[in-house]
Amino acid sequence: MENPAWLDDGEQRVWRSFLRVNAWIYDELERDLRGRGGLGLIEYGILVHLSEAPGRRMRMRALADSVIVSKSRLSHQIARLERDGLVGKEECTDDRRGLWAVLTDEGARLLAEVAPGHAARVRALMFDRLGPLRTAELEGLLAALEPAGDTPAAAGRRPGVQRATVGDG
Repeated sequence: MENPAWLDDGEQRVWRSFLRVNAWIYDELERDLRGRGGLGLIEYGILVHLSEAPGRRMRMRALADSVIVSKSRLSHQIARLERDGLVGKEECTDDRRGLWAVLTDEGARLLAEVAPGHAARVRALMFDRLGPLRTAELEGLLAALEPAGDTPAAAGRRPGVQRATVGDG
């Protein structure tokens, strides 16, 4: 790029602050979930999305898009969750190449056990600190930054904070 549009001092401060806050919240939630149930944030997100899906099952491709990870990363995570008895895999009868990821009863039990504490941690780290007015402001700011199309696939493959409770928006 010949003449890059460098960030000015104010933009640089905001950008670096955003990165620090994002990393801090992610790390705090990751540590909290590992302590509560031995799950990472992405694994928790997989269990949440499966718990909300009809029949507690999703096609692997759709699940990867939902939790915003690559198919290969999802396969690795699913293998670990399957080894631990939290998720199973089933072949898709209408597409021999396709697989379903299925939440097991043990996975649902663990999710129900850790979700309330996770929701409380999300609230403490973010919403209690912001309050209702700043939360509404942040919602508007984040909406302005959402990728076109408003879908996980449009957002690219970046990890994010997963839903904090089971089955609730």
